[in-house]
Amino acid sequence: MPLAHWLLAFMAVLIWGTNFVVIMWGLAELPPFLFSTLRFLLTAFPWILFVKRPAIPWHIFLGFGMLMGAGQFGLLYFAMHRFITAGLASLLMQTQVIFTILLALIINKNRITTLQVVALALAAAGIGWIAWRSATSAGASVTLFGVLLVLAAAFCWALANLLVQSVGRVDVIAFLVWSGVFAVPPLLLFNLLLEGASRDWAALSTASATAWCVVLWQVFGNTLFGFGVWNWLLARHAATVVAPISLLVPVFGMSASAWLLAEPLPLWKVAAASLVLLGLALNAYASRSQSTAP
Repeated sequence: MPLAHWLLAFMAVLIWGTNFVVIMWGLAELPPFLFSTLRFLLTAFPWILFVKRPAIPWHIFLGFGMLMGAGQFGLLYFAMHRFITAGLASLLMQTQVIFTILLALIINKNRITTLQVVALALAAAGIGWIAWRSATSAGASVTLFGVLLVLAAAFCWALANLLVQSVGRVDVIAFLVWSGVFAVPPLLLFNLLLEGASRDWAALSTASATAWCVVLWQVFGNTLFGFGVWNWLLARHAATVVAPISLLVPVFGMSASAWLLAEPLPLWKVAAASLVLLGLALNAYASRSQSTAP
């Protein structure tokens, strides 16, 4: 892969990792489902008026929009609002790799190697450690409910991955724009049911320039640039080359959270994160070896 492409990949994961801190800044002023509704509303409009719809069945847009919108980001924002720290959220979201593998085993009947079993066991041990500490630590900033919410968000991401794989090569920007239309209704419904129009109006009327910059960053930096670059690279290079770079996301996420949000990094959290990252790294190595085998 050329150096310029490595730099693009590095920029994408740097944006994704540090974005967990940016999300926290947005959640300081905006309710989580209102925040995520604004993100996908501005991802779709007005760009849908200028971007041609990809030749993909409508149910794919519907499924991806709901999974990525209400599932992945709706649940993530809700969890980060009060139930989990930014650093651990950045780590646990990478379990989408584990869920993607397990779903591929069930749905596509893919084979799994012994090394992948070991990798999944290590990652599961790290997640279990985090869940146990969250459940037994009184007054902790990370709760078991928050861990489960982020794992559910990661599961929705894995389902979205399989949906994207089923359509093959596609104009990713156009796909994200048109899918964003279908992310808005369920997010808006959750917003009205759980947060209410009066709370929305109060938040919107007092939102600072920082809050609106955060929303715009979610649209242009994280969604259109980050996902656009990532899928552009995946269309030109083997997934076994590109995908392992995403292991840097929780590294950037936990580092940025500790630096900018003063999130504590006790030894147990570092050890649990190391188990998860080791499991994900072993899986990336096993997948690469499998794809290059004669």
